[in-house]
Amino acid sequence: MERRFTQVNYGPYLVPVREGGYYDRFRMNPNLDEVARDPAAGNIDFFRRIPKQQVPSRVGPTWAPNFYYRTSNVQLLMQAPLARLRAMLPAPLEPLRALPGTGLVALTFFSYAVCDNDPYDEASIAVVIRRPGATGSPTRELLSSMRRRSFCAHVLALPVTTEIARVRGVQGYQLPKWLADMDVSIDDEVRACMYGPDGRPDLSVRSPLPALRRVTPQSRMSTATMVHQIDGAWHQTVVQTNTLAFAQRLFPQDVELLRQGGPMSQLLDGLGASRIVRYDVIKDAQVVLNMPTPLNAFDPH
Repeated sequence: MERRFTQVNYGPYLVPVREGGYYDRFRMNPNLDEVARDPAAGNIDFFRRIPKQQVPSRVGPTWAPNFYYRTSNVQLLMQAPLARLRAMLPAPLEPLRALPGTGLVALTFFSYAVCDNDPYDEASIAVVIRRPGATGSPTRELLSSMRRRSFCAHVLALPVTTEIARVRGVQGYQLPKWLADMDVSIDDEVRACMYGPDGRPDLSVRSPLPALRRVTPQSRMSTATMVHQIDGAWHQTVVQTNTLAFAQRLFPQDVELLRQGGPMSQLLDGLGASRIVRYDVIKDAQVVLNMPTPLNAFDPH
């Protein structure tokens, strides 16, 4: 069935969205009772304790945070030389050292099946960084971050598959988003592929499906903090994830990563990303994306 689209205003921008979809119906402020009746959304009790508020943004008032009711993702955490990472990071950001001379790059494919701004897929390349203002041992910081499942990162690339996701990311958050085709599936095997502007595969991941663990809601919460600039000032954007079904493996031997020469492959090569340290497959999760907030840790004292 061919999908129909309608034009909606996002600040001063006119953007196509699915006709009758969540964005068309709710404009980011959903009636959770209606969402709960959508069988594709699953149990949404987690979101009922998180009130939405209308907050200012670069494009005018918007409802936040953004809810992702049913999501999945595949992440490869890879080693890369600290010198390469430092060269790619804007000052004063510092890569988080994992081993002497080595930092971490995360390649992630996301699939958002049910969310406030309609289904889309996304790919991310990000450098894991030290917490702004952190001092002391990087090793201790890394171990603490792993224990708390809470990391900071600077995103270098974030292509998406829909125009509403692109416009929101670029205009609302000033993140490096562009439109790209991609396929992400976690079924009998894990497959993720994004395509370059010429329509040919750029970057793809493939593996057997690892044995998944299903856990009690909110028993495996994690936090990712994006550190980025908006209009020249440093901000942080917090992403909270309520993982429901996942697998995690260290130094996997059966994960195929193909770099086929497009912009994302070139970026990974430029970072010197090499050995896969950890492989995460999240089959089912709920995500809360907050609005950016000013970051004062880099302000002169």
